[in-house]
Amino acid sequence: MARKKNITKDNLISWYMEFVLEHNHQPKSVFSFAKENNFEEGDFYKFYGTFEAIEESIFSEFFNNTIKVLAKSEEYPDYDARNKLLSFYFTFFEMLTANRSYVVYALKGQDLKKLKNLKHLGKDFKTYIKNIGIEKIDLKEERLEKIQDKGIEESSWLHLLITMKFWLDDTSASFEKTDIFIEKSINARFDLMDIKPLKSIIDFGKFILKEKVNFN
Repeated sequence: MARKKNITKDNLISWYMEFVLEHNHQPKSVFSFAKENNFEEGDFYKFYGTFEAIEESIFSEFFNNTIKVLAKSEEYPDYDARNKLLSFYFTFFEMLTANRSYVVYALKGQDLKKLKNLKHLGKDFKTYIKNIGIEKIDLKEERLEKIQDKGIEESSWLHLLITMKFWLDDTSASFEKTDIFIEKSINARFDLMDIKPLKSIIDFGKFILKEKVNFN
């Protein structure tokens, strides 16, 4: 009998994706999945408890691989938040395109906001958004700053989901319409979030209050 394979998490993800694309359903059992790929059933549970756990991790792995690619760029750390996010999007959607058949299988026709498979991706992406240096208003009030942070994270996550839906429906060559959507929508979001004009208004308001200017 052939010697059983030593496996990795990446092996399991790859074999699982191949299986569901070939059969259009999950394996019947971990036992049959292990037998088909020549590894010990017990080794599966070193990484995942269920097939659903694999599905939840796949999009998180797309995220992790995107971050690894960005980390190899010497220029990326010096980008401002807008260009960091643009770089993330273009790289992330290259990952999705390389695995489009599986992504379509997993997401097409689903309500992405409620999809359990995207839970870990959402958590990872919100942490990423928190740490790329998006300029915010200094509200000098912890409760209000938490509300502001939450708003930026949630709206950014919703934007990623909307972009994924656009990409799923995109039939243009090389998904060029998605590239245009990414660039225009992210630039628009950052233009809307530009706090410099608002800072000027706030500073002017503080001046008026301080000097007690009478307009009557």
